[in-house]
Amino acid sequence: MSVNLSKGQGISLQKSDGGTLTAVRMGLGWRSAPRRGLFGRRTQEIDLDASAVLFADKKPVDVVFFQHLISDDGSVRHTGDNVVGGAGQGGDDEAILVDLARVPVHIDQIVFTVNSFTGQSFAEVQDAFCRLVDETNGQELARYTLTGGGNYTAQIMSKVHRAGNGWAMTAIGEPSNGRTFQDVVPAMVPYL
Repeated sequence: MSVNLSKGQGISLQKSDGGTLTAVRMGLGWRSAPRRGLFGRRTQEIDLDASAVLFADKKPVDVVFFQHLISDDGSVRHTGDNVVGGAGQGGDDEAILVDLARVPVHIDQIVFTVNSFTGQSFAEVQDAFCRLVDETNGQELARYTLTGGGNYTAQIMSKVHRAGNGWAMTAIGEPSNGRTFQDVVPAMVPYL
């Protein structure tokens, strides 16, 4: 059963049987919002990019994004760049796979961001979401839907972080500006 998260809400990533999750997929989806033009309504392609920034003691130590698809230790993997988004059918346009069991012990948080590489604001995006899926069985665990797009070009979507002997997910939903994750790292600091 999936949980719909609101901004700032978190969930434990313990399985219902008491076990711990070993592999998750952070899926991101979106579609372009139609705009009224001279010849009717049309959409413009928007290239949103998913990134995962790996932190150790509040310092970024690695990143996975469209130009670096696998973390240095191999525990986090980006499935590839989608430069136009989806049709808004709820499928993942970009995904980042996290093998939680392989994440080195010094990594304590992984923050997921979405950036408009082409520079359009989120006012031009609709049906944007991130979801966490148990990669071992395909079950959606949690979903955070971006609502009310605005005049910003990046979003700090969520993070997974160590909690006791396991992991937890927290929806962040903080707007920011920047075409790549590097532009957004300073805005992540309050959420670490």
